[in-house]
Amino acid sequence: MFRDYMMLALKSLRRRGIRSWLTMLGIIIGIAAVISLISLGDGLREAITGEFSDLGNDKLVVENIGAGFGPPGSTAPERLSSRDLRIIEDTPGVKIAIPRLIRLASVISDDERKFSYIASIPEDKASADVIFETVGVDVAEGKFIDAGQRGSVILGQDIRKGTFDKDLRLGESIEIQGKNFKIAGILEKTSSFQINGAILMAEADIEEILNIDDEIDIILVQVSDENKIIDTADAIERRMRKDRNEKKGEEDFSVKTPLQSFDAVNTVLMIIQVIFFGIASISLIIGGIGIANTMYTSVLERTKEIGVMKAIGARNHDILLIFIIESALLGLVGGIIGVAFGIALAFGITYIVGLFLGSLMLKAQISFLVIILTLSFAIGVGIAAGVLPAFQASRLKPVEALRK
Repeated sequence: MFRDYMMLALKSLRRRGIRSWLTMLGIIIGIAAVISLISLGDGLREAITGEFSDLGNDKLVVENIGAGFGPPGSTAPERLSSRDLRIIEDTPGVKIAIPRLIRLASVISDDERKFSYIASIPEDKASADVIFETVGVDVAEGKFIDAGQRGSVILGQDIRKGTFDKDLRLGESIEIQGKNFKIAGILEKTSSFQINGAILMAEADIEEILNIDDEIDIILVQVSDENKIIDTADAIERRMRKDRNEKKGEEDFSVKTPLQSFDAVNTVLMIIQVIFFGIASISLIIGGIGIANTMYTSVLERTKEIGVMKAIGARNHDILLIFIIESALLGLVGGIIGVAFGIALAFGITYIVGLFLGSLMLKAQISFLVIILTLSFAIGVGIAAGVLPAFQASRLKPVEALRK
């Protein structure tokens, strides 16, 4: 019996042709938007997680509050200094404090000028080892430069390939701020777009080419006990506030653990996803209204057909089921097409991002649970939109229906 209902519903939808497709358009757009946005949001969250996972659970970052877009500390109007470094080193719970410079510099290769971020490698081996451990990526070609080694650089993959018209090679020279440096190593591709797009070089070289004197962009702190990292961060804040004579909440610096930074970014991503999901839901509502309108029209157009079915023995619930199945099919087919378009859109956007922003390793994260939930929602919208028209059709009296 149910198979007969399905066949009748399918024949009715095929008979209405273009109208059925137009009815499903709102559902298709809404489901496609939901699938693509959630998939891209999950992929972006994973990419950003990769950024923060470079820091271990036993490390935190101290920086002055910046005034623009860029790597940590690079846009702060006032830099940290050796005085701040000494305060941090003397704080209980601090195992090692490593000053770092991250600056934007002019880079020239074969007379082609670009601007890239350069990051310092500490002078002492212990600090350099912590930095390389934190970076968490090995060299694909060449080798890491030794602590204090001058005149050599290590390139991220996006500097080596994609920044300049000609790919850079190991052993070649590039000009940074008017001085030539030899390419000693090339890092492997990583999930961190900052590392992929950076040039690592000796701290003394950065200070020389940029005329830097007693300035620090960020201080990487490794704590003695990772279980007390929050306590250590609080102690550093108190000492720096006291030294700068600043009140709590009015600091011009920040002390952040990776977890705190990720939580802040994750909150922003969640808000963005909720907003876009709300916008996509409007399309689903419009799609539901379209289905209701189509089903009401169908009832009016098929009044005599309903009368004939009732005259030959069809009961009210039979008519009700036929129309509900039709509306559910509109939601289901629209949902399936919307899922397909949403997946294609998500992968298409990640491909375009990869072409233009290759440094950001964004991947669409397709969740089967989300697909099942959105399809169920699409069917639910179809059924909800078709209930009243179906009820109206089932209440028609055979004699009155045949007269119309």
